[in-house]
This record gives sequence, C-alpha cells and structure tokens, in this order.
Amino acid sequence: MPGDVGLFIKRNMRGQQEREPTQDGFEGFFRRASQALGLRTQAELAGRLGLHRSAVTQAKKKNAVPKAWVLAVSRQARVDPDWLESGRTAGRLGGDDKASPYMPVPKVRARLSAGGGSFETGGEVEDYYSFRRDWLRRKGRPEQMVLMDVVGNSMEPELRHGDMALIDQSQTAVVAHGIYAVGVEDTVLVKRVEKRPGALVLLSDNQDYAPIVLSGDELDAMRVIGRVVWLGREL
Repeated sequence: MPGDVGLFIKRNMRGQQEREPTQDGFEGFFRRASQALGLRTQAELAGRLGLHRSAVTQAKKKNAVPKAWVLAVSRQARVDPDWLESGRTAGRLGGDDKASPYMPVPKVRARLSAGGGSFETGGEVEDYYSFRRDWLRRKGRPEQMVLMDVVGNSMEPELRHGDMALIDQSQTAVVAHGIYAVGVEDTVLVKRVEKRPGALVLLSDNQDYAPIVLSGDELDAMRVIGRVVWLGREL
C-alpha cells in the first residue's frame, strides 16, 4: 500500500470483529447530538444540518439516522462519530491532540472512474476511517477530505482499479502534475488536469486513453471536486 500503512484504522473494526448494529436509534443520537451542540429541539438539529424539520421527523419515525448526519454533527462538535451513533465510546476529537490524535474521514459511495466514466455519484457515507490528525493537516484541510474508490485502468500504473483515494475538496486550484477528482455533468473522473488557453485537458496515465479536451460550454459543465492527496491499495 502506498504511503504509511499505519496511518489509518478502519473505524468499524474492533480487533477482528465487525461493529455491532446501533442499539440506541434516533433518540440516542438526538440526545448525544444535543449534548454535543447544546441543542434543545429537533428543529434546532434540522437547522444545524441544513435540513427541513420534516427530514428529522421522518428519521425519528424510522428510528434511523443517516451517516451523513452523524458526520456533520461530529465535525461541528468535534466529537467521536462512533459515540454519536452508538454511545459506546466517548471523547472529543478536537482541542487536545494529545488525547485524540486521530480524526475520522468519511468514505463516500461515489466511485472515481479511471476509465470511461462512472455514474455512481451518490455522496452517501459508507464508512469512516481514522487518520492521524497531524498527518492530514500536512496534506491539506482535514475537514474537507473524503475517501472514494477508484474504478477502471485509465490512470495505471499510478492509480489502479480498486485503489482507495483520499480527496481534499479544498484543493480545487489546478497545479501542474496534480491528480484530481473532477465532475463532468453526472460523471466522476480521476485524471491529471492541464491548463491550456481557453481549455482544460484531462489526461490519463494509461496511453491507451486519449486526452479529454474541455472548452467553451463544456467548461461550465465541469467542476474540480478536489485533489488526490493519498492512495491506499490492497495487495
């Protein structure tokens, strides 16, 4: 695996055992979120999440809490997402780095296509991985980072099918030789990005794939999601 394999620990593992299902449901999450953020009502929770009150009401009825909500509260309050979700662990993630050297980074369902293009662009959180906080800070802005899987072979040998990429969404300014996650309409790609007069060129490391030149209206449909700052690979 490229990089320091000791930098991350899968958050849903305890030794070799999978995390047990959450037992406390919505009420437990709301109680802990209220404690962490100083909330009094579910309407205040909806406001902190940028949602309509009805979304919180529906979550309460289903007794289920989206992982994206857990992540949002975790980052706002700087508390452990496992504690928010299940109540089994406790501890603030911010302030005292000596006590909390790790920070959770969400893995989202979007797939970075190193090929013809991936339309699996849902941003739902699938899991969390913990990285050393000081290491993340050297790479960029930890609170803006997400993990995504790579699909396809257009970026081989640098990125391979099945790799997991760490994306810093705060790094959207194109710099030479950088590898970026880019969105073109509904497609998510991972490419080297090169600036040319009036155009951007998406380059593949695999020479079997031709460059993609974007200009004019095509540039309006393209967005730089963030820069790839780390890769993880299973052998």
